[in-house]
Amino acid sequence: MPSDESIEKTAAPKRKKTPTAEQMAAKQQEISVTEFFEKNKQILGFDSRSKSLLMGIKEAVDNSLDACEEANILPDIEVCIEKVGDEDYHISVEDNGPGIVHRMIPNVFGRLLYGSRFHALRQSRGQQGIGISATVMYGNITTGKPAHVQSKIEGEDEVASGMDIVIDTKTNRPIVTNDKPFDWKGKDHGTKIEYTIKGRYITGKQSVFEYLKDTAIVNPHAEIIFRDPDGKKYTFERATDIMPPRPKEIKPHPEGMEIGDLMKYSSASAQKTVSAFLKNDFSRITDRIAKEIVQKSGVDGNKKPSDITREDAIAMLAAISEAKIMAPPTDCLSPIGDTLIKKGLMHVLDGLRPEYYATPVTRSPKAVNGNPFVVEAGIVYGGDIPSDSQVQILRFANRVPLLYQQGACAITKAISDMDWRRYGLEQRGGKGIPFGPAIILVHVASTKVPFTSEGKEAVAGFPELQSEIGLALRLCARNLKSHLNKMERKKKTHAKFEIVQEILPDMAKKAADHLGKPVPNLDRTITRIMNVVWVEPSMKKESKSKRCIKYTIYNYTSSVRTFRLHAQLPKESLKDLSLYSSPYFLDINDEGKANWEIREIQPSAHVEVAFDLTGDMADTFDPDDIYFSGLNPVMVMGAEMLPGDWGIKGMEIIESADDYVEEDDEDKEEEEEDLDDE
Repeated sequence: MPSDESIEKTAAPKRKKTPTAEQMAAKQQEISVTEFFEKNKQILGFDSRSKSLLMGIKEAVDNSLDACEEANILPDIEVCIEKVGDEDYHISVEDNGPGIVHRMIPNVFGRLLYGSRFHALRQSRGQQGIGISATVMYGNITTGKPAHVQSKIEGEDEVASGMDIVIDTKTNRPIVTNDKPFDWKGKDHGTKIEYTIKGRYITGKQSVFEYLKDTAIVNPHAEIIFRDPDGKKYTFERATDIMPPRPKEIKPHPEGMEIGDLMKYSSASAQKTVSAFLKNDFSRITDRIAKEIVQKSGVDGNKKPSDITREDAIAMLAAISEAKIMAPPTDCLSPIGDTLIKKGLMHVLDGLRPEYYATPVTRSPKAVNGNPFVVEAGIVYGGDIPSDSQVQILRFANRVPLLYQQGACAITKAISDMDWRRYGLEQRGGKGIPFGPAIILVHVASTKVPFTSEGKEAVAGFPELQSEIGLALRLCARNLKSHLNKMERKKKTHAKFEIVQEILPDMAKKAADHLGKPVPNLDRTITRIMNVVWVEPSMKKESKSKRCIKYTIYNYTSSVRTFRLHAQLPKESLKDLSLYSSPYFLDINDEGKANWEIREIQPSAHVEVAFDLTGDMADTFDPDDIYFSGLNPVMVMGAEMLPGDWGIKGMEIIESADDYVEEDDEDKEEEEEDLDDE
């Protein structure tokens, strides 16, 4: 007979096992974007102590520059780093921007993916709304201390607002404490953020100092003050009062759109018909092009945009790819410009005393995936720049220095793919980063720079973008090569001239003394030996904003000469009337291209062309950048023949064509290759 215990066991019902899928479903839950980035800090660039310190400052400075430029205010930015522990640093970044209204401060600094620029199609440093709030988050989780924000907007009756902010990573919402108004004495408007972060302060390449120095190069309109943990103060002074052009917001361009993009735009459109949707919600779509698209796609032009189906979208995109649509407008971009690139380089790199700043190049705008972009390049050569190491590469995107992931960047690849040996730099095997006393700068400006990651440290290698970078570099390198060739020819002729000037007079004096006769005039003899027209430039610095330029032109030929001189002068420096009072001055156009006519200069004679340049841009003019027309180029020393793209009809060549010397084959080959690339 079974026991009571066995009966109870038999009678007990079996528990139903919960399916594995149900167990897994119970664990699934939504995570906030802040919580995601908290566990994946390296995606945002916070992957080492030294880099984390730099990234936080970079995001704050970028925001300050963007805010000042949007309000048309010349930026004054102060960065201070104070060491408060073994790895703890207290950081403050203050600007003179328009300030932030009180109710928006918590969201700007305490919510990830919150901002005003993500949907705006125009050039800006920050777009995702992640940077500064991610910095606040990183400071919260590494030190447990809140960030403190102060801000004041313009107005006599306005008081400043101050508050402590911590981010709730579960909800991606700010937690605000100590929210108090206060009197910010001596401050009309601006914002200051202070936070404590775990980091490591370093010097040298990839340091905070290098980042701020590079920022000053491509933002010459900003003044940046930096105080390091040792209390040492560095000031990157404002090089110019010229504000960069403010980029305008544009509509999306249909080139490169995906199906989902088109359907998203159509569902949100306020237009009543597909034809109106195409014409009014996109840039560069005219009535004719809109009609062509609906006809080729077979979509009813009177249909409501919200009724567009997936099949309609596919057909419309196919029709768009066949239509000839103009590239996106470029007033949404704010390139630095040739003159300001040179100004920034000169202002910051003056301590290296470079021999030459190759004329910077700003390419014509292009588009990739519907987003317009512009590539700019510049080269600095010689002086105290080390000649036995690889050239220094300065990479920028939307006026922001890129200090990390150099090897993964399209800019570095474009530099490595060029044969720099043709332009006077050493390069083993014709590939790789060249060696020599040079610094290469490349800036990419776009409404949407294709970065390789959210950390915004390297530019992705889209073929269209990399091709434009290569073309800009080649044009800039040719300017450098032209300068080096000119200096070499000038050096050789100078040596010949010095020998003639020293040896012949000495021989004539000794012969005259021996014969007891007067020393003869050797001007005509020296002229026949030299047989060149010599253009000797000089520049005198009168003050910080004034340069006195003088060209002495010697006619060391046996004939009377008439020709023209040409120079590209900074447009901002043409206020001094001394330019126009020269007896040789001919004319000048709105772009600053000046022309002088040297009339009937006699053999063995010389004349002077002098003028003053004033203003911030006066020092960007290189006296060696002088051109001529009206003479055989083989007999002119110190000036280059006038380029064909100046749009000036040069004088007829006086000498016969037989006197010409053919250009070097290599130069001709490069010109042909550049034309092919264009």
